[in-house]
Amino acid sequence: MGRKILFVTTDQQRYDTLGCNGGTLSRTPVVDELAAQGIRYARAVPQSVVCMPSRATILTGQHPDTHGVWMNGVALPVDAPSVAAVLHRSGYRTALVGKPHFEPFLDPFGRFVENRLARDGVPTATSPWFGGGDGPHRGFDHLELATHGSVGPLHYARWLAATHPDALGGFYPVLDGDFEVNAAGGGDTGAPQVKDNPVPRDWYHTDWVADRTIAWLDGLAADDDWFCWMSFPDPHHPWDPPVSEMGRVDWRDVPLPAGYVADPAERTRILDAKPRHWRLWYDGKLVSNYEAPARWVPATLTADQVREVNARNAVEVELIDEAIGRVLAAIDARGWSDDLDVVFTTDHGELQGDFGLLFKGPYHVDGLMRLPLVWRPAPSAGVAPATVTRPVGLVDLAPTFCAAAGLAAEPWMEGVALPVDDHDADRRHPGRAVTVWDSELLGVDVHLRTITRDGWVCTTYGPGTVHDGTEGELYDLADDPRQQVNRWDDPAVASVRADLVDDLRAQLRTPRRPRLPLEAPV
Repeated sequence: MGRKILFVTTDQQRYDTLGCNGGTLSRTPVVDELAAQGIRYARAVPQSVVCMPSRATILTGQHPDTHGVWMNGVALPVDAPSVAAVLHRSGYRTALVGKPHFEPFLDPFGRFVENRLARDGVPTATSPWFGGGDGPHRGFDHLELATHGSVGPLHYARWLAATHPDALGGFYPVLDGDFEVNAAGGGDTGAPQVKDNPVPRDWYHTDWVADRTIAWLDGLAADDDWFCWMSFPDPHHPWDPPVSEMGRVDWRDVPLPAGYVADPAERTRILDAKPRHWRLWYDGKLVSNYEAPARWVPATLTADQVREVNARNAVEVELIDEAIGRVLAAIDARGWSDDLDVVFTTDHGELQGDFGLLFKGPYHVDGLMRLPLVWRPAPSAGVAPATVTRPVGLVDLAPTFCAAAGLAAEPWMEGVALPVDDHDADRRHPGRAVTVWDSELLGVDVHLRTITRDGWVCTTYGPGTVHDGTEGELYDLADDPRQQVNRWDDPAVASVRADLVDDLRAQLRTPRRPRLPLEAPV
């Protein structure tokens, strides 16, 4: 009997929402205990700050330029390499429960496989919501899929419609009539993407994902090796947790986040020192690739709206932590805990008030780029608890899963198995992470390339309709952890900038050609 692997992801979660990372708003004792027993990564960096490219990187172990998913709405080819397929071929039982997002969800004609499997899949004895089909899909022999609400063909929406149809109207409509992120407000403050959701907690997608994960685990034999990707849709907007849980955090008592600049004049001064798309977005003149409401002006965001968004986000984080605890208890009841690796992370972060902004976009700063990442290796492996301070990337997850399963990393994987401490990182890890962004929509194109290394974050801009290619950002994380002082044009650090830019260019992959098409907005 080998090591089991529980891989847990959330969607759009900040580093500082976990207690083990210094967060105080959410109570996260389950993940905090995993961190205390295992390895906490203090500078985990995504290779893209939006869902689909980042999730494609997790699955393939490749950078976006290689796997080709350059933006949300670009579907990962069904025949793309998959770490789940590697594990499946070696004898692992494999499952993905929750949000996959390798393909667009906006799919009324069933063009994409995951939507079609959820809609037309053949039930099995172990789960009436299994996708079915001929053999594993992307290496997963079990799929039960969910997204943020109650619409669409995915399993959670079908389950809710079949068993609790009266709850369908409680969820926030994520998209508006133009298939843009909905700008309508709700709650007490009118904040965008906020709603009071009357759905009972037991019917909410967080508990559903945990319930269905436990159901799949219950169907396994005691000596099965397994890899389960449990993927929670929250705390990504909309911020609409069950209203019964809102008493956990009173938004009126929530302090404003450290990255929120209260004085409007100082806020705009900071934004004006960054490349021009920052101020354009703040003033409501630029929205890129469906990542924020097209009809919302961030400059109108109030301090109370920031507080309410953070409070609701904190509730969603707490519900996820409790759901993970239930799954771990079920695993322990099966006697698997000593041989269980647990990895917890997210696909990207959320601005959540930093710089007076919400959501995500072409902004390579900590709110979006510094991720929670915890790896608790199987206790039987004898790995000592540690904190790794060197940069690592989500591209490193696929080879880490292979290592946990006793397999060599595949040649097409571009990452390195996660280090177990800083000494290990210095010995065999590159010590840098590269993040990219490309968006081309409605006549607006923005292109960023960023390297995180040696306590610096350096971003170059390609030419397009917004930038001429000479702009950039350079931040010293030791002196300026909130990245409010752009030192790109500072002559005192010109040599640092030149070295980082040279290193960044040396690390970039050749973009996939022909480029994959932008198929749908989400």
